[in-house]
Amino acid sequence: MVRYAAAATATNPEKTSRARGEYLRTHFKNMREVAAALTGRGSESCGNTGLKLTKAYTYLSDVKEHKQIIPFRRFAGGVGRASQAKQFKATQGRWPEKSVRFILRLLKNAESNADAKNLELEDLYIKNIVVQQAPKTRRRTYRAHGRINPYQGHPCHVEIILSATDSEVERSKDKDVATTSLSGLNRRQVARRRIEAARTTA
Repeated sequence: MVRYAAAATATNPEKTSRARGEYLRTHFKNMREVAAALTGRGSESCGNTGLKLTKAYTYLSDVKEHKQIIPFRRFAGGVGRASQAKQFKATQGRWPEKSVRFILRLLKNAESNADAKNLELEDLYIKNIVVQQAPKTRRRTYRAHGRINPYQGHPCHVEIILSATDSEVERSKDKDVATTSLSGLNRRQVARRRIEAARTTA
């Protein structure tokens, strides 16, 4: 059985769908920045939840057409500045088309898995994306004066978890009077109150 890095699906597996790709031949650093842009990590505007699936599709298609940008925050050494990154409160960014292509395939796979569970497409949002480094692919390149240098690829493993938005249950207006009186007390004080209440009723 394949184990996923995120234990978030254990809470409600009926409302989540997953997809994973292993040894993907796209750069780990680029894929990490694409995943961070989709899940909202590193930006002040987004919360803990990522983009809705429909918005993620339009965003990635805009990135492929260079209408929007992927902000590079962590692996930003040597990355050029771009004016499109201003909307993400960043200065550096790129359009990593190969990583976008791979992550679009995984999103489609996770969407079809959600469809098998009868989850609505409009309710799905990206709960988590995990990007991990895979073993480097080793090749060699020949240099001047008979030297040989390593020529490595940097593939990655990617896991995507989609989740359906839960309908929030409203808090009941009529609270029990006993529970309101016990709020703000520690366990010993609550136990003492219960013992005293049991004595008075008996």
